[in-house]
Amino acid sequence: MKTNNAKAVVTVVGKDMVGILAKVSAACADAQANVVEVTQSVLDEFFCMIMIIDIEKATMQIDQLQQSISNSVPDMKVHVMHENIFNSMHRI
Repeated sequence: MKTNNAKAVVTVVGKDMVGILAKVSAACADAQANVVEVTQSVLDEFFCMIMIIDIEKATMQIDQLQQSISNSVPDMKVHVMHENIFNSMHRI
């Protein structure tokens, strides 16, 4: 997928368990989407993560990538959004 702005925002939220970051990162790597930046925390027993990924060389569309990530962590809420859409939604 070639775009002018080739990044996406990935959010993952749900009950904490072992291996979430590894599974999400592996799903991104399988799609040739490179993890650029990640922040995560556990609030009470809930895992919260935001990732910025480079999708310039991704081998699947964003909706397919979201499904792939969701399949890797089925008990989590996953959302993937192109950076351009994210920026448009949060522009003042």
